[in-house]
Amino acid sequence: MIDVRLLRTDPDGVRAALARRGNAEVLAQLARAIEIEVEVRDLQSRRDGLRAEVNELSKLVGAKRREGDAAGAEVLQAQSRALGEQEKAAADLLEGIQAELRDLLLRIPNLPHPDAPDGADERENPIIKGPFLPDSFPDHQRVPHWETGVALGILDNERATKISGAMFTMQRGAGATLARALCQYALDMNADAFEEVRPPSLVTTATLTATGQLPKFADDAYAIERDDLWCIPTAEVPLTSVYSGEILEEAQLPIRLMAYTPCYRREAGSAGRDTRGMLRAHEFDKVEILSVATPAQGPAMLIELRDRAEALIKGLGLPYRIIEICTGDMGQSHHRSFDIEVYAPGCDDWLEVSSISWFSDYQARRGDIRFRTPGEKGTTVANTLNGSALAVPRVWAAIVENYRQADGTVAVPQVLQQYMRGTTVIGPR
Repeated sequence: MIDVRLLRTDPDGVRAALARRGNAEVLAQLARAIEIEVEVRDLQSRRDGLRAEVNELSKLVGAKRREGDAAGAEVLQAQSRALGEQEKAAADLLEGIQAELRDLLLRIPNLPHPDAPDGADERENPIIKGPFLPDSFPDHQRVPHWETGVALGILDNERATKISGAMFTMQRGAGATLARALCQYALDMNADAFEEVRPPSLVTTATLTATGQLPKFADDAYAIERDDLWCIPTAEVPLTSVYSGEILEEAQLPIRLMAYTPCYRREAGSAGRDTRGMLRAHEFDKVEILSVATPAQGPAMLIELRDRAEALIKGLGLPYRIIEICTGDMGQSHHRSFDIEVYAPGCDDWLEVSSISWFSDYQARRGDIRFRTPGEKGTTVANTLNGSALAVPRVWAAIVENYRQADGTVAVPQVLQQYMRGTTVIGPR
């Protein structure tokens, strides 16, 4: 969440920054939050004033009793009880209005970085690198991956639907091996600098709230209500909370973590979209890279994560481009963000395969992740950043389409062959 102190010290600056997102509802929430913040301070002052009066009266009551003035003590005690009831009423009112303020702050999105491009929606995201495309695509590459996958026996969504329902996928044979190979490739390529973690796939409400998924995106998440647990939509969620509630030393930063996990998304807002093949699914595999950093380290770390994600796609030999996300298309927690998209000739579309984002202190404030600087008093809220090193479904789809050969088989990219048990060409099963 944004720093509540900004509502008091720079409300115009916050308003101007959030106005760049082009969402009237957000500005209405902000206006209410600024109003409530004033009420909170007034109530805190009133509660504290009443508490001080009660404490002072308690001292006077004691003095009266020591003087033997029981009647005077009783009068003062009655006044103290009346003020105590007023203090309790003020405290109860304060608790309720603080809860309202916190709920609003959990819903108000992050402030865009000044360098983030302005724009209304995804159509205004500028291309900053690429596109890197061949001169043309032969007809045998213009076949959708779901047709090739079925023909080769490596994609069996029909039986996946029988097992689990719509929007679940199942890879078989070399198709399953290819999915696993992609994950191992992504982990190996980042092992030089990132610590591998295998976090839990189920997390608490507090953990999901820390990254910004709750309360806004509850409808897109899978809840296990009996245990107050949620299936993770991405490894970003548990990795961000590894250090929640902790104070780190500045010398420890930046921390670099990576994880392979299954990911679960209800996709409630995407019904009927991209439901064929591997483009959109309720469950999929992904490798995530994440950093906890100081604010000063944030800009360079964002570029490092972007470059690492790009290197993976470039290594696979896929046509790609990089776009920067404009203010009107930014996610809830994003401060600045890039997407890497690959071109799938069979789908004739650009597919988002990686999102790389800097969250400034928005997530770390929710998760209470701080660091201590030598020689300085107090602590500073950390910054968090993350990137999809490699999300399997769409990369898998792009490989099957771009590497499809004239005879209907699929060549395995050179960098993946070491993970394929000797398979260099995927043919019919």
